[in-house]
Amino acid sequence: MTEKIKPQIGKNPPRIVKVEQLCEKHDVLIVGGGGREHAIAYKLRMSDKVGDIYAAPGNAGMGVIQTGISATDLDGIIDFVATHDNIRMTIVAPDDPLGMGLVDKLSAKGLRAFGPTRAAAKLEWSKAYAKDFMRRYGIPTAEYATFTDAAQAKEYVTRCKTPVVIKADGLALGKGVVICDTNADAQNAVDEIMNDKKFGAAGNCVVVEEFLKGYEVSLLAFCDGEHYKLMPTSCDHKRALDGDKGLNTGGMGAYSPCPIFGAELMEKTEKTVVAPTVEAMKKEGAPFKGVLYFGLMVDGDDVKVLEYNARFGDPETQSVLPLLESDLYEIFGACIDGTLDTLDIGWSDKRSINVVLASGGYPASYKKGFDISGANDVEEGVNVFYAGVKSGDNGALKTDGGRVLCVQTVADDFKTARDRVYRNIEKISFDGCFYRKDIGNKLA
Repeated sequence: MTEKIKPQIGKNPPRIVKVEQLCEKHDVLIVGGGGREHAIAYKLRMSDKVGDIYAAPGNAGMGVIQTGISATDLDGIIDFVATHDNIRMTIVAPDDPLGMGLVDKLSAKGLRAFGPTRAAAKLEWSKAYAKDFMRRYGIPTAEYATFTDAAQAKEYVTRCKTPVVIKADGLALGKGVVICDTNADAQNAVDEIMNDKKFGAAGNCVVVEEFLKGYEVSLLAFCDGEHYKLMPTSCDHKRALDGDKGLNTGGMGAYSPCPIFGAELMEKTEKTVVAPTVEAMKKEGAPFKGVLYFGLMVDGDDVKVLEYNARFGDPETQSVLPLLESDLYEIFGACIDGTLDTLDIGWSDKRSINVVLASGGYPASYKKGFDISGANDVEEGVNVFYAGVKSGDNGALKTDGGRVLCVQTVADDFKTARDRVYRNIEKISFDGCFYRKDIGNKLA
């Protein structure tokens, strides 16, 4: 059953004979329902080529037409797009449907889809493959070993220099990485991942990796299989608590761009990481089309790859996309068509920051269903990107996830942006709400 929620955009204009191609707006479907997908919808609304925006499943705060279809219900998504003639593009945003081959299945039906194929998305859904790929093509990364046998992995980590990093091979909602300070901690992590199946089948194989020192930077690139266009850098904050303490989360806030990652580092990263990766994926027989995410560790002028993602990051997207000055729908189309090199993509030189408001207890257990108040009272120029929310009986939004929403803005400098975000966060409340107070505090 498709539940239609009135979108925040007008209906398609009537077609005009002979010039309808100039006036026609195309509907799109966004697969996913978090803050990242809300930010994508926000930017797509600015295109004069986009009509109605559907989402599978979306969330009640996005102002889109919710289909009620799960992001992993591939058959349901394909059937929906196939029966809605004006949906001219499906944007597959989350990792799971990409890893399940949704783009392949849509394309096989002649349906236009933005995102990498399953083979290209293997850079994310198999960390072991990604590490072997980097070794094979000389892309700088940490030393590592992979194991499918828990006993062998546990024996190996007893001889590792600590700290050491243990990673579940498969997709684990961004939480399958454990930094271990002692060899005993590393053995326990192997047990939890491989024997206790903390992350399910994602832990059938583990990567044991050298711990790299430095600071982390996220670099995203639009790719069309042959060409790429870089986005501004960003910095995510993974730990739940101030001072980078507490459990790993999906991300508690991000800012863009990274002020200490300068032009020389960018040039070096393009030469040693970005261009070789795009070229190597062609050699692998899996040219990458979509958004390729490079998780980097930077130590002085040394840049190494921590991980690849095969899609927009969350919450990096919520800070990066508001800086985009070009038409996102056109960019997506160029990525699909292999014409990205013909576009001149513009970015604002302002500073962007967002802070996530989460449910008490996240990323462990938490309660849902609390009314959210004050989100409509934020200042002009401040965005609220919704994630874990649903509609309540009284029409108000209620909490329905761990990361509930994020507050974002841009300004000429980070101090102004940060002050504005935190000032407006004070207007928003729900039971159990918590957020980090130190996002970007080193910048202000």
